[in-house]
Amino acid sequence: MDTYIFDFDGTLANSGETGILATQAAFEEFNLPWPDRETIIYYMGIPIELSFKKMALPHTFDETEFEDLLNCFRAYYKRFETSHLHLFPGTQEVLQQLKKAQKHLYVVSSKHSSSLARNLEQLDIAQYFDGIIGSDDVHHYKPAPDGVLLILERFQRNEKTTLMIGDAVFDLQMGQAAHVKTCGVTWGAHSKTELQQAHPDFLISDMRELLKIK
Repeated sequence: MDTYIFDFDGTLANSGETGILATQAAFEEFNLPWPDRETIIYYMGIPIELSFKKMALPHTFDETEFEDLLNCFRAYYKRFETSHLHLFPGTQEVLQQLKKAQKHLYVVSSKHSSSLARNLEQLDIAQYFDGIIGSDDVHHYKPAPDGVLLILERFQRNEKTTLMIGDAVFDLQMGQAAHVKTCGVTWGAHSKTELQQAHPDFLISDMRELLKIK
């Protein structure tokens, strides 16, 4: 492999608590029932533009109310992220080694590209990546292949030597739809069993195992 595309939340960084706190605070402010932790974590692999509508059912939104809810969430997320956002063990070490080996590294995330860029800087790993794709860069969200296809096209990468790495079934489905290899990681949103059912090419339980994949 010479090209590695990472999901962010639940794969590179443990942002779960940030997302949970921000989601529950935003829902409370809009007098909506709180989604429980398990539900929020499960939906972290897809953009809030989709997940919030699912988690708010049976409530439905008009366009203005929904946009206000999203902005409220983003404000809370920014408030909480400084103290609740951390790299998973081994992440920085693996990124350093891959970059030293002249591999090409990218991130495709379900969060807005401005938030993604800010988080990468906060965690001091932005320098390892040749490009990032956020939810605002694509027409169709995960599990559609748009994010991976955009990386392949924009940076002239070969799908046959590209690996998509993620903690959610949606990440694996995105990679499979783009015809690249996929690697599930077991420390994030979806369980090992759920990931196995998506039939990834590789499944790892420690980020350092990524270095063994050729």
